[in-house]
This record gives sequence, structure tokens and C-alpha cells, in this order.
Amino acid sequence: MSVILILIGFSLLVALGFLGAFIWAVKNGQFDDRYTPSIRILFDERKEKVKEEKKNNSTKQS
Repeated sequence: MSVILILIGFSLLVALGFLGAFIWAVKNGQFDDRYTPSIRILFDERKEKVKEEKKNNSTKQS
């Protein structure tokens, strides 16, 4: 029974350690992405062009 209590205590300690590391990473900007938003519009435009080309090709074949 005492082994279970030791394991529960150890698991809580490890979980708190991971939570602390996550909070530290968020506060230090580890999850900030400054590159992707600047190029996102390029990808959206490309998808729209592909959709328009598919639409035009399907109407030409009909």
C-alpha cells in the first residue's frame, strides 16, 4: 500500500514539473510563430487558384 502512495506522489511531482515547464515555455515565447502568418496569404491564394482552375476545366469539358 505504501508503494502506491509513493508512486502517486512521484507522479504528481512529475506532472507538476511538466506543467511548470509548459508555463515557462509559453511565457518565454516558445510557441510564438512570426513566420507562418506572413506567408499564409500566399497559400490561401494558391488554393483558390487551384479551385478556380478545376472549376474552369470542368466547365470546358462539359
